[in-house]
Amino acid sequence: MDPITPAILHISQPVEGGVGRCVRELVADQLERGWAVTVASPGGDLEDAVRGLGAAHVSWPAGRAPGPATAVETMRLRWLFAEHPFALIHLHSSKAGAAGRLALRGRLPTIFQPHGWSFYPLSGALRRAAIAWERIGARWAHAILCVSETERRRGEEAGIRARWEVVPNGIDPRALSPASGVDRVAARARLGLDRSPLVVCLGRICHAKGQDVLLDAWPRVLGRVPQARLALVGGGPDAAALQQRPAERVTFAGERTDAPDWLAAADVVAAPSRWEGMSFAMLETMASARSLVITDVPGARDALGDEAAAVVPLGDLRALAAAIIERLLDPALAAGEGAAARARVERSYDVRDSTDGVARLYARILGAPLEGLGDAELADAQ
Repeated sequence: MDPITPAILHISQPVEGGVGRCVRELVADQLERGWAVTVASPGGDLEDAVRGLGAAHVSWPAGRAPGPATAVETMRLRWLFAEHPFALIHLHSSKAGAAGRLALRGRLPTIFQPHGWSFYPLSGALRRAAIAWERIGARWAHAILCVSETERRRGEEAGIRARWEVVPNGIDPRALSPASGVDRVAARARLGLDRSPLVVCLGRICHAKGQDVLLDAWPRVLGRVPQARLALVGGGPDAAALQQRPAERVTFAGERTDAPDWLAAADVVAAPSRWEGMSFAMLETMASARSLVITDVPGARDALGDEAAAVVPLGDLRALAAAIIERLLDPALAAGEGAAARARVERSYDVRDSTDGVARLYARILGAPLEGLGDAELADAQ
């Protein structure tokens, strides 16, 4: 059978952060393979990015939370499916996953990628309702694509029955060199920082990422390392409120385009998230050979193993502070963890492996060889 050129539709809400980044990387790879790629999403950076890559974009005004507007959002997708002959639909995150599966109900090959289950942050009746929906919605997905074995396992434990696929997120390790002590000094000079012990928290400032938890733990760190400084790098909906909190030796750096410098400058990187799929900031920290203190969210232990970081319980301020203190006071421990993390990301979390894995999944679901797959990928997809 001759290879076919598929028409792929990605539907995404949200459009920023790790979800937006994942969509951009998949679009770039699939265009390079010669496929016809369209993205449906609200406007913003993702629209600009995919148009810049050469993909088509369709406006899909959709909020992030479910509500009365979901019915209209679902109808808009039905109209889109009726107007265009897509071969495969790839739904990103819970809102697109809900509206897309309700609109399609399995009539076209459909992949749902949770990017972190919608029920993670919920409790009580809302959690039960979210799990009940995911059990129903799984019937209308030809595959549920998880970014870690832990994410897949959490879905199974919730009673979701699906054709499971796991393709971890990836980054380009060549774009981030392992940062040495010399690199740390140079990066701090560029950023206007002194030589104080530096903890960096990189990412969108929002409830999910847990910067408020890190601020709660910070006085414990200063109690043992009084010259330490914390830098929160990023913007987001909670930034203004957190800046109003009294906090000693804390810098809010805002939105930045120089994340590699902040990683190079850090003695320790803290990632206090409440929930994640598999964090790109975690993978970039690993590629930069920096010691990482991270909460036990899905994807953390999968990526880091036992030797590359400190994984602490969710919401445990004492454990979070103690792990940061230990690494600030023991540079050799931090350096060893950084080297181990770099080796793991080179071995297992290259973006080319991620995009190849998704391409092979498409071929298996469509039951046909696809243009732009190598011989090994074509054989694997059979």
